[in-house]
Amino acid sequence: MGGILRDIRSNTHQKQTQLPETFHPSGPTVDYVDPFLFYPATTAELAPSKAHLPPFFETPTPARFIYATSDFQLSPKRPPRTSFTPTQLFSFSVLLVVLVLQLLTSSPAQHEASGQSVFKYTASSKAQPTCPNVANIFERATVSPPFKMALLEKAKKMAGEFEYKTENLNRGVKAFISQMDEGLQKTGTSMSQIPTYVTAVPNGTEKGLYLAVDLGGTNFRVCSIQLHGDTTFSQTQSKVAIPRELMVAETSRDLFSFLAKQIENFLREHHTDHFEAHVERRKTMGSQQVSTKDIFQLGFTFSFPVNQVGINRGTLARWTKGFDIGDAIGKDVCELLQQEIDALHLPVKVAALVNDTVGTLMTRSYSSPGKTGTLLGAIFGTGTNGAYVENLDKIKKLSSMQETDYDKSTGKMIVNTEWGSFDNQMSVLPNTPYDIDLDRESVNPGIQMFEKRVSGMFLGEILRRTIIALRKESVLFQTEDPSNRDAPTVTENSALYKQWGVDTSFLSLVQADTSPDFSETRRTLANDFGVDAASSSDAEALKVLVNAIGKRAARLSAVAIGAVIITTGHHISHSSDPEEDVVDIGVDGSLVEHYPGFVDHIREALREIPELGEKGEKRIRIGIAKDGSGVGAALIALVAAQAEEGSVQKA
Repeated sequence: MGGILRDIRSNTHQKQTQLPETFHPSGPTVDYVDPFLFYPATTAELAPSKAHLPPFFETPTPARFIYATSDFQLSPKRPPRTSFTPTQLFSFSVLLVVLVLQLLTSSPAQHEASGQSVFKYTASSKAQPTCPNVANIFERATVSPPFKMALLEKAKKMAGEFEYKTENLNRGVKAFISQMDEGLQKTGTSMSQIPTYVTAVPNGTEKGLYLAVDLGGTNFRVCSIQLHGDTTFSQTQSKVAIPRELMVAETSRDLFSFLAKQIENFLREHHTDHFEAHVERRKTMGSQQVSTKDIFQLGFTFSFPVNQVGINRGTLARWTKGFDIGDAIGKDVCELLQQEIDALHLPVKVAALVNDTVGTLMTRSYSSPGKTGTLLGAIFGTGTNGAYVENLDKIKKLSSMQETDYDKSTGKMIVNTEWGSFDNQMSVLPNTPYDIDLDRESVNPGIQMFEKRVSGMFLGEILRRTIIALRKESVLFQTEDPSNRDAPTVTENSALYKQWGVDTSFLSLVQADTSPDFSETRRTLANDFGVDAASSSDAEALKVLVNAIGKRAARLSAVAIGAVIITTGHHISHSSDPEEDVVDIGVDGSLVEHYPGFVDHIREALREIPELGEKGEKRIRIGIAKDGSGVGAALIALVAAQAEEGSVQKA
């Protein structure tokens, strides 16, 4: 019956009759009462207008009209009537029948509680002769307060599962330090703690021209880095796609000769004078050795599993990312590249095998301000990892590893932690049903458990699983009355129903959305996820979950950072000079760059670690260090060349 009444009301408003210009509502005295208004309204909500009078309220003389509310007292001032026209009698009869049926079937509270349309009126003290926008008068209440409250309560309860309390944070720090120490003693531990044989970091005064190449997937990048000696540099680069047939070639020579050819093309195009001078020297000198001053030192970023046994020596453990060249397994990848470079007679030496996290540390150390070198390079992006400067005497497993030459004069070495695998045994890491399901359905169950709670590759999937859980509880993207044609809908092929269907960039968008009614979030839900008519309450619930998931990831990141600072003794102040007492950390990745509040949450957690506290946290300087695989690789080549010459600077 409520639907019948709404239809009648809609029809009556479509047939508006122009009232005489003498129609001017001006006070509490009434001539007629609006029988369609079924709920109390305040004075400020009243909106008399000519357009409000249905056809059967037409009068031959000017009249005043308001709504029946508790704010007004009805006045008996009515003009005397002696007779009614047939039209008026019919109208009143229809109205009476409708009212009786309405009262027998429902109440105003039932309408509002059921999510059916409830119409509200607003009023002005001035007469409005026209009603240009009916939507301004009839406002639909899509989500009732009780339903909204139920949704937000469930979202907050779910968010509580991601809370990482101070006591758990400090348990995590202690366990992280313990597993770091274990990894320095022996191989085969949760955290690999891989020696990189890089024994110094730059200080920003270095000069020279160096090369770097990066084989990280389906592209191969070649770049040259000109260091200016004042913490700045210039970079030139080119990129080429790896042909599919070379990714699965019969021999490793097919791939590595292609890589060497790209280096030659780069030198011809961007360093023509140097290249042509080298060619001329070879012609005049014949087979005599070319001076090392004329040779480019090259850092080789090779983003595949290798067993590194020297600064420019490492054997391939296995291929990933679609590569499958059987005869390369177990071979030294630096030697494979050097052989093809030499076959083209290029003035290039592969000086260093590079991990991009180590490169992040090196880039930050060169470009950071102040007098201190960088302690830690960390990546918080698609994946997460850290590399830090460790004392050589603490890396006990070096003595049992394959004999190799490396510079021992600095007493330091950069260690690649591979901290994504911290606590694979799940002794201290937080766990929720969504983490458990994600891990079980991943390609590597039981591995990289820390990374699965921190990195951007997994945060979107965690959020997606919480969304599905709320959908199953019939509170998210729902209304009280699912049959309502205006209820939210989710398309069957929505990315919300697909594993890895939610990217972490969506979390960043939700976290940053300060628009009225979360309009940016709702627009993205509609455009990217097929969620039509999501309410502001839906978006608010998502923001509650996003904040919880992102905050937990940041606090876990603080566990790693805090553990490195403490285990290296940098939590203790060693100088009264503020510039020398800084703990410098270089970071890279989408989370620290683009996720709102991520670094703030890291700092908040660092203050909760007793060994640091507020004073220690203030000594920590966190700065962005871009392009570890390019600039960082070139800087590692520089350090390798200095070590070979015996001129390396102390870290």
